[in-house]
Amino acid sequence: MKLRQWTATTLFALAAPASAGATPSAPEQAAVEAAAIDPAEAVGGAPAYDPSRAATADVNAALAAARASGRHVLLIMGGDWCHDSMALWDLFDTPRFATMLDARYELVWVDVGHRDRNLDIARRFGLPPLEGTPTVLILTPQGTATNLEDAPTWRNAASRKPEAIYRHFSRAVAPVPNP
Repeated sequence: MKLRQWTATTLFALAAPASAGATPSAPEQAAVEAAAIDPAEAVGGAPAYDPSRAATADVNAALAAARASGRHVLLIMGGDWCHDSMALWDLFDTPRFATMLDARYELVWVDVGHRDRNLDIARRFGLPPLEGTPTVLILTPQGTATNLEDAPTWRNAASRKPEAIYRHFSRAVAPVPNP
């Protein structure tokens, strides 16, 4: 699965009001441009949990896209060093998972280092200090976490059966019909 490859123009079109002539403010434009994913950053070439990315801007861009599309946001907080985080990354990269996830979620991958980076994002959505990685939050398009109780339980993702993971994420949120 390729991460959504948004350009700033695409994100503005998604987030802009339906009225013609709507233009983003300078801060909105700067945030979206900072969060835009370079097309060269396909899953195969970019670090899964990239510490150089502007994580808050990425989350904000995913929420803007979710508001426009009606999808939820799947916020995965992990690290490249963590085998469970990488197992989830690899599983989500399979065609079967990619198709299911794309119909329901805007994905955003946040590097939390060794639980010492971007922790403000976890707090923003009501999570206590991270117990392990990955921590996986499901957010409504308005940014409300729907799974605070089970978000920290994904730290054993590598030992879960793929079918159980698929079932969990496919049942948590209904697919959004294509326009």
